[in-house]
Amino acid sequence: MTGTVVPVVGSGRRGGGRDNVALKKFCPHRGCTTLVESGRCEVHTKDTSQINKAYDQSIRLKRDKQLTEFYHSDEWEATRLQALRRDHYLCQECLRHEKITAADMVHHTKPIRLYWHRRFTLIYLKSLCNSCHSKIDHEKEV
Repeated sequence: MTGTVVPVVGSGRRGGGRDNVALKKFCPHRGCTTLVESGRCEVHTKDTSQINKAYDQSIRLKRDKQLTEFYHSDEWEATRLQALRRDHYLCQECLRHEKITAADMVHHTKPIRLYWHRRFTLIYLKSLCNSCHSKIDHEKEV
């Protein structure tokens, strides 16, 4: 049923004395039969934000507490700025392809979970733009 479009007569704009047909679809939440014009129904919009909040509090912050603390530390912020300055705030991957793009982030070229002792070592840091960073397969990088 998800994504199914249903014509609803009489709910569209009136024009020329007759009703137009407005297209609605079922809420994409599994099993919900509420018709919506776009997005989710009111009940499942609230559910989604509450689920995300609960996930953040119970899983992400506990599982990655060490990483969260690391990325919020003054020492990381100082090291990050050193890497950005070293790279002149330019994406190193784009430069490799003769393109000039501002760097948005600093990437660890070695996974910090495996190389925790090198997390502040500048030679293992690379300034990247969001686009280049999103293309990296973080699981394969070792």
